Amino acid sequence: MIPKTYKEVIDLGDGREISIETGKLAKQAHGSVVVQSGKCMLLCTVVSNYKQADVDFLPLTVDYREKFAAAGRYPGGFFKREARPSDGEVLTMRLVDRVLRPLFPKDYHSETQVMIQLMSHDPEVMPDAMAGLAASAAIQLSDIPFETPISEVRVGRINGEFIINPTLAQLAESDIDMMIGASADSVMMVEGEMDEISEEEMTEAIKAAHEAIKVQCEAQTKLAEAFGKKETREYEPERADEDLAKKIHDMAYDKVYAVAKAGSSKHERGAAFAEIKEEIIASFSEEEVEDFGDLISKYYSKAEKAAVRDLTLNEGLRLDGRKTTEIRPIWCEVDYLPSTHGSSIFTRGETQALATVTLGTSREANQIDMPSFEGEERFYLHYNFPPFSTGEARPIRGTSRREVGHGNLAQRALKGMVPEDCPYTVRVVSEVLESNGSSSMATVCAGTMALMDAGVQLKKPVSGIAMGLITDTESGKYAVLSDILGDEDHLGDMDFKVTGTADGITACQMDIKVKGLSYEILVNALKQARDGRLHILGKLTDTISTPNDDVKGHAPKMVTRRIPNEFIGALIGPGGKNIQELQKETETTIVINEDPVTEEGIVEILGVGSEGIDAVLARIDAMLFKPEVGSIYEVKVIKMLDFGAVVEYTEAPGNEVLLHVSELAWERTENVSDVVNMGDVFDVKYFGIDSRTRKEKVSRKAILPKPEGWEDRPKRDNNKGNRDNRGRDNRNRGNNRRDDRNRKDNNKED
Repeated sequence: MIPKTYKEVIDLGDGREISIETGKLAKQAHGSVVVQSGKCMLLCTVVSNYKQADVDFLPLTVDYREKFAAAGRYPGGFFKREARPSDGEVLTMRLVDRVLRPLFPKDYHSETQVMIQLMSHDPEVMPDAMAGLAASAAIQLSDIPFETPISEVRVGRINGEFIINPTLAQLAESDIDMMIGASADSVMMVEGEMDEISEEEMTEAIKAAHEAIKVQCEAQTKLAEAFGKKETREYEPERADEDLAKKIHDMAYDKVYAVAKAGSSKHERGAAFAEIKEEIIASFSEEEVEDFGDLISKYYSKAEKAAVRDLTLNEGLRLDGRKTTEIRPIWCEVDYLPSTHGSSIFTRGETQALATVTLGTSREANQIDMPSFEGEERFYLHYNFPPFSTGEARPIRGTSRREVGHGNLAQRALKGMVPEDCPYTVRVVSEVLESNGSSSMATVCAGTMALMDAGVQLKKPVSGIAMGLITDTESGKYAVLSDILGDEDHLGDMDFKVTGTADGITACQMDIKVKGLSYEILVNALKQARDGRLHILGKLTDTISTPNDDVKGHAPKMVTRRIPNEFIGALIGPGGKNIQELQKETETTIVINEDPVTEEGIVEILGVGSEGIDAVLARIDAMLFKPEVGSIYEVKVIKMLDFGAVVEYTEAPGNEVLLHVSELAWERTENVSDVVNMGDVFDVKYFGIDSRTRKEKVSRKAILPKPEGWEDRPKRDNNKGNRDNRGRDNRNRGNNRRDDRNRKDNNKED
């Protein structure tokens, strides 16, 4: 029996559509949908346990995977099976998680799993832009408690016109690549990269995306109504005690306010807050602590958050004593590590990042192999966040999703400033050594200086800043915080990170926790962020104002040379023999790539010393050397033969030609050694291809003066008359022989 299906269609314009369908696949999941655009199909399922987990948070897992079969491909590697998620998949998971998580009830703690799978790929459709829509639609069809539908779209801009969910080709032409997540009422998440746009332009892009999201949220509501929206499940709420909450608030608020106003350091402040909490706990009996210990901690945290927020809103002061627009003290250093190709330290307050740069050939490019995208990155950044950076001891179990996300943000911030003609593959690694507020923005700043120290000719330096926002809806007060601390990250209503040059924004990441944030406040926050960025940028350029003119002495130099495709084989040699020997002789690394557009070979030569690079270039020049007819060249004898000498052009070593014995001198030469010997250097004239021998011809005698009284040998007279007479004589001899045979035959008959 064919199941009944339900479908809603969303018009994207330009003949493009997105459909949301349910009722056919994965019906045992609590909610499932297939989202399709063109040939691209995503299957999303959601399941949430009916029993509350014994934790004080929502154990939500968002999983996004791209199946290679969706693109008609095999997974790479030895085991032909999808394994751990790629960085691209992890980034999509984070984009969806950040929008979904705040919309579950605060006291809902059931283990919940959202799984999104790319089942069919369309090269004209970018699937990550539909993942948020698929996740929300599946939840809307379930009985899981969830506040409101959301969706996510990608917005690009070409020639001033915004495009929703652009294709990969359109994105290549766009000066904006932003993902926006929102409900019908509020923008909740923004992340992307831009080509030095203004704050106002960024806001307009968000508005355009939000209008498209409203339509997608409405489609989800219609689909749920047609399908038969389930009643939201009942669950056991968290225990609450309003009297206890008020009591703890009264006990903690003033003390926390006083500590916060003192403007102490992270450790001092943490110790003082811990002491206040211990005093409060000590005021309860052992039985009360055993019964209400979790509530006491919860209500103390609420009182602490309220006190710190009120301090900022009422007095414009912050936890460390700064004003809202004040940036923490900064110090920087470059060329700190002697053996790296580039290095820098960036320290802002209690946050510190050490960045290194490594330069290499295209062989070191980061290969991306996903069903939805195949390619490589010639510039990439890796971010490491060890536990000691926050004074913790915990096991390290691979690269976390957070590290992938923060590294990607810093990479997007910087990559647009690496010139297109940079010959190197560039890898930046950021080691976070201390963290109390935006280590990702510290990574951007340290990365900028390390690149300039390495001699990478950045178009412009880039700085980054993390901002916060505290609002009071009742009074209408709000405060934008520049350069937030780690504690301020948690207590604010919005935290956003903005990077850019002096001329505009290059990347951003926002998580907006307050509903209905006005665009006026958003623009004001972005403008305050710009002031902070420029202040930090000044500190960077005070340390290193422009990129170093060249790479360091111990760093590899890179030279590229283009050669016709037909010469690639000669340079490589049989089984790679020629290129391997050349690399060994010159102590260089040589990489050859073919340019399908120009049908040329691109030869990359990497070496620490210029001598080796020059030797490789000379070998290539020799291989490409083409003498001109009528020109005179200097040659050297490299081999003696009975009928001549093999010579090579001194300006193109390895390029050989035979100098025939008859072209050595005007006089008759019996022995080649009578005229030239091994190692002799002299000039010859090039005559091109000899019509008789079909080989290249050079002559030494052609540029020597003729001996006195010399007479050219008369040319052989091959006139036609002689040839005719010889032919007539031969015919006569043949006729005579036939006559003799006839006479013999006649005699036999007689």
